[in-house]
Amino acid sequence: MERKTTLPEKPKELENLVRIGKLAVEPATPGEIEGLLKSGRERLADARNEVLALSSRFDLAYNAAHAFSLAALRWRGYRSDSRYLVFQALPHSLGLPVAGCWPRPTNCVMLQSTRVISMPIPRF
Repeated sequence: MERKTTLPEKPKELENLVRIGKLAVEPATPGEIEGLLKSGRERLADARNEVLALSSRFDLAYNAAHAFSLAALRWRGYRSDSRYLVFQALPHSLGLPVAGCWPRPTNCVMLQSTRVISMPIPRF
């Protein structure tokens, strides 16, 4: 299913990262964002598997969060080779106020005891 979305102005924070060489401007290829979202959903589902070791479940949840964050960045038309920048750019990629993003559990996937809980994921 193809979604037509008009992007708001490019966030100045992301443009600043382009200017200093930390991000590259690169439109997403067809199906790339859907592929990242699919990967994130599958990894998150696998992270709920209580048969797996907790460390494996954490890895799956972390990689799901990265896939979702990278999908948001690619949706904006940027690319980064740095995993930490993909996470740090997330509020700007989604157009959220930075002060309201971290570390609020309603905006992320979190581990409670040994159960992985998923929070609503924004639709692109």
